Amino acid sequence: MAFLQRQILKRTVKESKAKLNICTSFSTAASASAVATTPPQLPPFDHDPKPYTGPSADQVFQKRKQFLGPSIFHYYQKPLNIVEGKMQYLFDENGRRYLDAFAGIVTVSCGHCHPDVLNAIFEQSKLLQHATTIYLHHAIADFAEALASKMPGNLKVVYFVNSGTEANELAMLMARLYTGNLGMIALRNAYHGGSSGTIGLTALNTWKYPIPQGEIHHVVNPDPYHGSFGSDAARYAQDLQDHIDFGTSGKVAGFIAETIQGVGGAVELAPGYLKLVYDIVRKAGGVCIADEVQTGFGRTGSHYWGFETQGVIPDIVTMAKGIGNGLPLGAVVTTPEIANVMAQKIQFNTFGGNPVCSAGGLAVLRVIDKERRQAHCADVGSHLLGRLRTLQERHDIIGDVRGRGLMVGMELVTDRKEKTPAKAETAVLFEKLRELGVLVGKGGLHGNVFRIKPPMCFTKDDAGTCYSSLPKNKLFNND
Repeated sequence: MAFLQRQILKRTVKESKAKLNICTSFSTAASASAVATTPPQLPPFDHDPKPYTGPSADQVFQKRKQFLGPSIFHYYQKPLNIVEGKMQYLFDENGRRYLDAFAGIVTVSCGHCHPDVLNAIFEQSKLLQHATTIYLHHAIADFAEALASKMPGNLKVVYFVNSGTEANELAMLMARLYTGNLGMIALRNAYHGGSSGTIGLTALNTWKYPIPQGEIHHVVNPDPYHGSFGSDAARYAQDLQDHIDFGTSGKVAGFIAETIQGVGGAVELAPGYLKLVYDIVRKAGGVCIADEVQTGFGRTGSHYWGFETQGVIPDIVTMAKGIGNGLPLGAVVTTPEIANVMAQKIQFNTFGGNPVCSAGGLAVLRVIDKERRQAHCADVGSHLLGRLRTLQERHDIIGDVRGRGLMVGMELVTDRKEKTPAKAETAVLFEKLRELGVLVGKGGLHGNVFRIKPPMCFTKDDAGTCYSSLPKNKLFNND
């Protein structure tokens, strides 16, 4: 034990010295003078990354530009070459440790390379990697049973796919077949995928190509911070009712929404909105779809599923990302009645629910329960939100701090009254956080919202690192 403590202390001192070499300076609009701050330390962590002998960041970047599509984007002016991960931390080619506060875009739930998940994947891979559902295999049935047990009401039939986009495509197909109607309703500022079908549901121009989007309509987003009606759920619901009355035949196939919009900048819907809207949509002949791709599996802390925060039970639920802790895995869960409509034709997914992903997914569910990650998210998330709101009181550039559990957003503005996006300032701070060893995401139409959505093993000490790495400089104080 003494040897281990000495090793941890040596690593902490080494990392501390490296960070002290980083000079964090910012310039104000009126002055070019810089102010140095003392970088925070990452909490001690007992893991030594393996020596990396692969290609350098520059070599990887050049090969990527040559052989991968030009639409692929990267974070940071000098892209990071991440070669190893362990729980809530990532390591670059030089062995430098980073606090991962974005979880592979809200995908790593249990933690990078969680031993229980890895073991389940390895053991299944030794026996059988692929067979498809034309044969029987216990892994997909066991996983479906476990997942169905987490669902409320009559949501008991599971379809496995490979991503959130696929899940939302299938949900939209189900809605249209079941109701016999075509029109789908989604919210402005939503993100539901990047396929030719789900691009229609998505309502952020940065993610949409100029192609026909079909019978899809977008209604006013019930955004308490930016929305025209503040937190008045009834007025937003009336807008949806007006849209059905004046913009459709009076009948719709379905309505889809994230409870907390992810790509849109961690926007939590106005309280009570879904309960009002679900009633309106069902009266118009439609079904209600909850997109739980980012909010599911206890991340919100208060509930296992995001839709539960609004006191509703959807007709269809889509999920991905955290369901597999990094595996290409997604699912659609619905009622037997809606599922029956798919039996009209052959519905098949080659890789959906393959033995390896099913074994890994089942392990994820067990880890979340065993390690009480939902309660952990509630505890650490409330601590982090409280610290960020304290910071907001001292810095005018922080227009809003919002979220639930470990799904947090912090919006930067140049004018609190007008809520003008602080795009340039956000970009500067984003780079500075990386220099300090903290990796966050960005969201919102203007990219001015920091998305703090780490692996669910993220601790209060990690939260303290995030907080102390954030602005304490005149550039970020618009007094």
